[in-house]
Formats: sequence, C-alpha cells, structure tokens
Amino acid sequence: MEISKLGEFGLIEHLTKDIKPQNTSTQYGIGDDCAVLSYPASQVLVTTDLLMEGVHFDLTYTDLKNLGCKAAMVNISDIFAMNGTPRQMVVSIGLSKRFTVEDMEMFYAGLKTACNKWNVDIVGGDTTSSYTGLTISITCIGEAAKEDIVYRNGAKETDLICVSGDLGAAYMGLQLLEREKSVYYQQVEEAKRKGNKKELENLSQFQPDFAGKEYLLQRQLNTEARGDIIKRLKDAGIKPTAMMDISDGLSSELMHICKQSNVGCRVFEKNLPIDYQTAVMAEEMNMNVTTCALNGGEDYELLFTVPIGDYAKIETLEDVRLIGHITKPELGCMLITRDDNEFELKAQGWNPLA
Repeated sequence: MEISKLGEFGLIEHLTKDIKPQNTSTQYGIGDDCAVLSYPASQVLVTTDLLMEGVHFDLTYTDLKNLGCKAAMVNISDIFAMNGTPRQMVVSIGLSKRFTVEDMEMFYAGLKTACNKWNVDIVGGDTTSSYTGLTISITCIGEAAKEDIVYRNGAKETDLICVSGDLGAAYMGLQLLEREKSVYYQQVEEAKRKGNKKELENLSQFQPDFAGKEYLLQRQLNTEARGDIIKRLKDAGIKPTAMMDISDGLSSELMHICKQSNVGCRVFEKNLPIDYQTAVMAEEMNMNVTTCALNGGEDYELLFTVPIGDYAKIETLEDVRLIGHITKPELGCMLITRDDNEFELKAQGWNPLA
C-alpha cells in the first residue's frame, strides 16, 4: 500500500497502535504533543544516532526488519555503555516515495524486536518525506543511579583493559556483503553489454555465496547490545572505572578512554578475541586480521577498564577477555605484537569525507 493513502498521521497511528508502555517511568507515551517521563530518583541518560541510506546502511543487502532492529540496538548499546538501563525511545524517519506501508511495518517490527528484548518503550517520533532515500533518527533515554554511572574518563594507571565477545566479525561481514554485491553488479553489467536478456532474468535469482560465513553476516546485520555483560558485571560486584561500546573500532575507542582519562595503555595482540570465521575471511581477502579487530568497527561489544584488584573476578566471567592494562600517559597507547614489538595505536574511526 502506498503511504500517501494513509497520510502521515494515519501511518504513525498504523505503526504505533499496538505499542503499550512497559516502564513505570513512562507516564504518557505516544498520543500527545510530548511524552511524559518521570525519574525522581535517577540520573537521566540520553543518546541519539542519525543513520543515512548510502552512508550508514545499504538496502541492497540489508532488509528493513534487520535495519530497524540494528538502529534500535546501537542506541540501546550506548545506554549500557554508561552502565545504565534503557527505558524509552523516540524514532523519526524520512521516507522517499519508493517505500510502502508494508516496508515501514517491517522496519517497525525490527524496532519492536529490539525494544521488547530490553523492555524499552517507544514513546514518540516523527515521519516526513525525503528526496534522498531513507533517513533514520533515533533517541534512546535511560536511567542510572548517580553512583553507578561509568564515564570514559575514569581509567587509572594499572587498571585492567577488558572487552566482551570477539572483534572484527561485523567488519568482515560487511566486506563479505560488499564483495557479493560487487560480483552481482559485475554480472549484470556483463549481461547488459552482451544484450543477454535470459541471463539478466536468471540474475534476478542471484544467490550470493555465504556458505560457512553465517556468523559474520549475523554480526553485521543482527547487532546485539551487550546488556548481558552489564548484568554479569553487577552480579560479580564489579564496577568498571571507564567504559565505551565499540562502534568505530577497538583502537579508536581505547584512545578515547585514554585521552579523557589522561593515561596510556598496553594492548596485547595475542589476547585480542577473534572468531575463527573472522580469521578465515581476512585471509581470503588478503587483510590483516589484527587490523580488522582493531579498526573494523560496528562490533558493539563493551570495552571497559577495571581495578587490578578485580583480576580474579574478571578471569571467571564468561565472554569477557582481558586484553591489556592502563599505563602512565607518557608511555602512549601501544599494541604489543606476538613477537614483543611495540606499535603505536592509530584511531581510524569513521571519515564522513571519504
């Protein structure tokens, strides 16, 4: 169904009619000029992300349900990275004419999947037309007791550096998707050049080669916020001294922590958690797997530091790896290779001008 048949307000009502608040802090959700929230005893955490089609996602290989789930998860991840609890979400979308009501139903199904998993209320937003494809703006609101909030600036000399999960898989998943997309378009161009209509028809059933790489695709397309790690840390009685989620790559995030905490660090290459499929894919594509782990990005794992006195507790935590330690600032931010050479960490990050 064309969105124009429902109109803006009809579309919003259609997409949000089944949304019911789950949190006591949501006094009033969708249906008025503003949502009404109440946090009488907590600090309020607010984070926002803007996602642009062609810059942050490619609908050639990303379906709208996965996109909706991922868009929500990356914001929820920011709240967890402050040691908080996500509670509400505001969703705004810019749509071009090629999108239908059914497309938006799929997108909202993904949003709801993420929100239901972490008990987050969708409390408002906006929709408008767009001349440049799909634009998504999401704001997530959470809470935490003042004494529980973990900032980037609390790392101290001798603290241990830890990371959850494994690194580089999401980046290699992206490389895999881009490779198969390139193969498809090359075959299309070749068929057009030859004027082979039958081959063009056959290409509509093109099947990319993802055999044995399912985990990499999952990490790229089905992002998970690591609230489970936050719970394990609390259950173990561990409060990180500094923490971030890994969106731009381990190296970049670690340098953020070191800069804001005015410290240095030593990270050991042999301790970096890398999945077997990530290593195999990196070899296939002639890429250095350590570089992928350090600079790949979109892992959305948690990077955090803890006091050295918590070493015994950290060693027993499932899915958490000790990868290095904090040093004096004058020693810099260094990677220690497997043969004990030192290299300065470089922050690649995301370059909007690239």
